[in-house]
Amino acid sequence: MSARASRSKSPRPLMFYRLAAQYDALTGSKDSRQEVAYLETLARRFGRSGGRSWLDVACGTGRHLQFLRRHYRVVGIDLSAPMLRVARRRLPSVRLRRGDMRTFTLRESFDVVSCLFSAIGHLRSEGELETAFRNFARHLKPGGVCIVEPWIDPASFRAGFVQLVSHADPTGAIARMSVSARRGHRSIVHYEYLVGQPGRKVLHFSEDDIGLLVSRRRLLEMMRRAGLEARFLARGLTPGRGLLLGRKPIVPR
Repeated sequence: MSARASRSKSPRPLMFYRLAAQYDALTGSKDSRQEVAYLETLARRFGRSGGRSWLDVACGTGRHLQFLRRHYRVVGIDLSAPMLRVARRRLPSVRLRRGDMRTFTLRESFDVVSCLFSAIGHLRSEGELETAFRNFARHLKPGGVCIVEPWIDPASFRAGFVQLVSHADPTGAIARMSVSARRGHRSIVHYEYLVGQPGRKVLHFSEDDIGLLVSRRRLLEMMRRAGLEARFLARGLTPGRGLLLGRKPIVPR
């Protein structure tokens, strides 16, 4: 028997707010250490700024920052206060700030700015995407690189795709089933969650997570309009998504 279901819609997905404490369990199959090793390789290969500062936008629970801080001076930004609470428990000595990827302002620039796990897919329009790219570029040093993981390409999006993710340990269990649909340039992923903890009723949550489908070509155009030398890398962190990489030009004196 489940408790009364609660329902939400983007742009504040349940997994980033009410279920922030279970987020790592839902995404536990990702190897953050290995992903960071690849990201650092890209930063060394394409970066020309010569420093070791890294800003992770939409940093979530800080799993990438946990490994990035070994070689970089790191800062994390996220819109979700619950996700940042988890990150602060993991990384009490790391600077973490609440902010929107489109509008945050820090009084410093970085050698690398990253925005991963398709966080840009939660923006509502191409105008908002370009605003975010311009903000990333503003926070880069000349020669610095921006690494962005895009949402699924429109040509590759599979309507009707069904997925089940579950996790159980002595503290409780969570299961998430999803099915995808498409409406024009929007992806709609319907989620059903079951959350159980010892001695409590099973909780049931539902939501429709709406994403923005934009082609790789358009994303690269937007990065270039934001002032970055942009390219697409087929090898990414999530199968089929690749990475967008933009470098801020070094202006001759």
